[in-house]
Amino acid sequence: MGVSHISNRSEKQSERWSRRGVLTVLGVVPAAVLTGCSGSAGAAESSSSGGSSATASVKAAKAPTVTVLPADGTKKADFTTPVTVSVTDGTLAAVKVTGNDGSTLAGTFNDAKTKWTSAKNPYSGTKYTVAAQAQGAAAKTVTFTTKSPGETFVGYFTPEANSTSGVGMPVSINFTHAVKDRSTVQKAITVTAEPAVEVVGHWFSDTRLDFRPETYWAAGTKITLSLRLKDIEGQDGVYGVQSKDVTFDIGREQISTVDLSSKEMVVKRDGTTLATYPVSGGNAQHTTWSGIMVISERFKQTRMESSTVGLGDEYDISDVPHAQRLTTSGTFVHGNYWASTSVFGSENTSHGCVGLHDAKGANNTSVAGYKFYDSSMLGDVVIVKNSGDKTVAADNGLNGWNLSWADWKAGSAI
Repeated sequence: MGVSHISNRSEKQSERWSRRGVLTVLGVVPAAVLTGCSGSAGAAESSSSGGSSATASVKAAKAPTVTVLPADGTKKADFTTPVTVSVTDGTLAAVKVTGNDGSTLAGTFNDAKTKWTSAKNPYSGTKYTVAAQAQGAAAKTVTFTTKSPGETFVGYFTPEANSTSGVGMPVSINFTHAVKDRSTVQKAITVTAEPAVEVVGHWFSDTRLDFRPETYWAAGTKITLSLRLKDIEGQDGVYGVQSKDVTFDIGREQISTVDLSSKEMVVKRDGTTLATYPVSGGNAQHTTWSGIMVISERFKQTRMESSTVGLGDEYDISDVPHAQRLTTSGTFVHGNYWASTSVFGSENTSHGCVGLHDAKGANNTSVAGYKFYDSSMLGDVVIVKNSGDKTVAADNGLNGWNLSWADWKAGSAI
């Protein structure tokens, strides 16, 4: 009986220890699996190390996030700041920005390749598509449209594109809106020549900028005018709209010198005398400007009316032949059919123009007026001396050659 009782207790104790043993084993297994060792300190350290590795794995697995500014779908994005693309949790592999006008925006990455910035600002009024790809991830596509400027300006230029002009022709630009930031606007305009020569801009006013070399262009020069005025702010809130290149050529050299003391004009072509014509210049009350002048307009026939130049009703001639403009203020070299032939070469009788003998109707090829007109082109140089008047103002027509090179360069804003 006693033995039986003891045996029963032992079984119960054994059963209880067996449960503890199972619990103990269950508690030990994770540590054994994680650490591969039996020490309690080692198990604690390994548990801590295992948590850090798990966190790093989560971070490593985090997908890169690409952000584009302006944001996707923006309808009136600013065009005065660059486009940026940035990434978190990764690096950028490629960025391409394309406008609906066919233009592209180049840009650069930072050293870490976590940010890309366009080298130039986007154009106004343009829809852009940005394709940005982070390393190891799919490309992200964003579209936005820049707003249009509220007020704009353009520059009207002389000479005409693809034209051929004489050696005295400057590149003259007249702006439709006054320019306050002359430096920024001038930097957006370049004039280059082949063969190469230094070309400098000169501001005559806040609406006029001319370009010329130190001396006349060489015959046969090819000139390129590059306008990069689009989105250039000429003054607060007023932006340019042009982005274009135009070219024109310089033809042969023709320089005509009018001596109003001897009352004759000598025409030289490429350094050789082409013709000598008797002329009549301005009288004592209406002297002709002296100095270097450039032919800026040409008319086979035109009306000349004294009231347009402040001389009341002294004359009104509807069919002045072979008229070539020398100044904005109204000086021309032109044919004259109403004066006696004897006047030319002997008297100065005009109201300030230089006159040559001509015939009514502008079709007589034998007279001086016709011949000189026929030999001339826009941009040819006409020099007047001994006129009894002062030198013409450099901005009165295309006559900047009357400024010294130092004075010309002093008028540049850059």
